[in-house]
Amino acid sequence: MRLCLRPVARSEFDLVSHIQVEPDQIRYSGTVAQAFEENEDGVDFHAILDGSQVVGFFKIDRLYHETYSFAGPDELGLRAFMIDRDEQRKGYATAAVAALKPYLAAQYPARRALILTVNMQNFGAIRCYRKGGFEDTGGIHPHGIAGPQHILRMGLG
Repeated sequence: MRLCLRPVARSEFDLVSHIQVEPDQIRYSGTVAQAFEENEDGVDFHAILDGSQVVGFFKIDRLYHETYSFAGPDELGLRAFMIDRDEQRKGYATAAVAALKPYLAAQYPARRALILTVNMQNFGAIRCYRKGGFEDTGGIHPHGIAGPQHILRMGLG
């Protein structure tokens, strides 16, 4: 595995458009097409690659604190994290989560932490995020699309 992360410009939809998750995972992550269609302010796209093969996608929300009161203005939000269904169970998710800290610290040097919410029933994702360096804040976000969510944080400094 030669995992690396890289920014994806809005004009590079074709680079990540093949990424698909299992139908039951869409309620947690959404789809790549939805991410590009939403055209949200303050949201940047990123790809997860193994060599030259794109195996995953995620969004970084620079304005996360404007939507979620538990986030500060010097914190980023991780959203729509997904690994292509044909590439799942190969270690990419855990490796990508572990790579987030150095990658995002370099991409966003003024930000001190990365925050996410994860559905309380999404046990595989919770395990992956914890293994990759996130800590459970103990907080609960009750308004998730698919139900209540844990609030996790990883320092970038």
